[in-house]
Formats: sequence, structure tokens, C-alpha cells
Amino acid sequence: MLKRELQEAKRMAREAGDILMKIYATDFSVAYKGVRDPVTDADKQANSFLVAELSRLFPEDAIIAEESPELRDDGGAARCWYVDPVDGTKEFISKNGEFSVMIGLAIAHESRLGVVYQPAKDKLYSGIVGEGAWLEEAGQERALTVSEVATPSELSLVVSRSHRSESTDTFVKRVGIHKESKSGSVGLKVGLIAEQVADLYVHISDRSMKWDACGPEAILRGAGGRFTDLAGERFRYGDGPLANVGGILASNAAAFDAVLPDAREVARAEGLVD
Repeated sequence: MLKRELQEAKRMAREAGDILMKIYATDFSVAYKGVRDPVTDADKQANSFLVAELSRLFPEDAIIAEESPELRDDGGAARCWYVDPVDGTKEFISKNGEFSVMIGLAIAHESRLGVVYQPAKDKLYSGIVGEGAWLEEAGQERALTVSEVATPSELSLVVSRSHRSESTDTFVKRVGIHKESKSGSVGLKVGLIAEQVADLYVHISDRSMKWDACGPEAILRGAGGRFTDLAGERFRYGDGPLANVGGILASNAAAFDAVLPDAREVARAEGLVD
């Protein structure tokens, strides 16, 4: 039912990626929206392109985009697009390639469709909840399914490259995790779970936003995984704060129930969940 939306979102993500890579190849300047919150012309130009295209193609849909402060309310629309033109701006600035374009579509307050595109590697993840998830890479497309690793101590955790909190260390010790990998961008971390490179991601903080969650959620759920806050509650879009105040828990389905209690306890100690 969302075939047109998926094809257009994939096209837009690739074209936004082209905008990013042209600026990526230059000595671009960096500004700051707030402390530790950088922004570049790449963020702004890709954001403008994506908002304009979505408005043209789906004029009745609401849009919430990171670099469009005037777009912060879905107005009660049945469908709302969530746009992060550069997820991983710090990685873009560092020029390590670990940034992505993220587009998500929520229908009736739930994530339904997502696209995450890594232009530096020409990797495109996509997914529709209840229908599947896919990876396009090197001219080939393949279906994605999360791993079936269920034993917590055997899980591979993907963590942020640019920052790590003490609460993450606490979670690792509680669960008994021994394998870790690093990546920028929430979308790319979730993509690694969807393609079985990793099994689990936790964001024990209230500093992510709904545009960080909508696209990745659809991809992970399409691949058979779970994507909730740290209390195990599903995200609702356009209904409540834009900030993900309860953090993020992204996991394969097999291990979700085993790691949730530890995630909840660490989040409770941080004051993120009740």
C-alpha cells in the first residue's frame, strides 16, 4: 500500500545524499545551534530539498524536519513525515563517512515506513512495517532479517562513535556484553542490526528526537526486530513531545525480553522512565 511512498522516499534520500557529498568534498564551515549541536550548509540544503519534495508530492501530509523550526506540529494530520537531513552531523564534520539521510513516515501516530541512506558508501536501507526491510548496496538489493541471538552475553552491541555515557557502561556490565562495535548515526546503527552485523543498540538519554526514530523504527520492525523506549513502550508520533524522553532500545526480537529489564533499571536510575 505504500509502494509509491517508498520509491519516492528512496529517490529523495539519494538526491539529498548527492547534495551532502558535494559539500562534504569542500572545506565547509560549521555553525552551532546550541552547545554540542553543530550544523552545516549540508544540513540546511538537504533539509530544504527534502521538505520541498515532500510538500510537492504529498501536499496533504504533515512534515516535521530537524532544520525547519517552523515545522514542529503535525496539526493532527493522519500522516506525518519525519526528516533528518544529516543524522550524524559530527561524523559528517569529522569526514568519517558515518552519517545518513533519514526519512520516516508515521500513520495514525505509528511508524510505518523508513529510509536511511549512507551516501559515503552508497548503502540504502528501507523498510515497511509488516512487509519487510531491504538493503541496496553495490547495485544489488537483498531482504534483511535480524539475528536470532538470544543469550545476552553473546549479543553484539553497537554504540556511538562520538560519545559514550557511564550509563552505557553500567548497562554493558549488567547484561554481560563482551562484543561491541562503533558507528555514527542512529539509522546506521539500526541498519547494522537489521543486517545482522550487530544485535542491539541502547540510547540511555533524552537527547534524541522523533526524526531520529521514525525511519529507523520502520526498518528494524520490517526486519523483524523491536524498537521501543527504555521502558519497552512503543513510540507514538505526533502525540506528545518531540524528544524521545525515554531513550531508545533497538534489538533483535530474540533477545529483547531478556535485555529490557536491565535497560529499564539503568534508565530508571537516570530518571528517564518510571
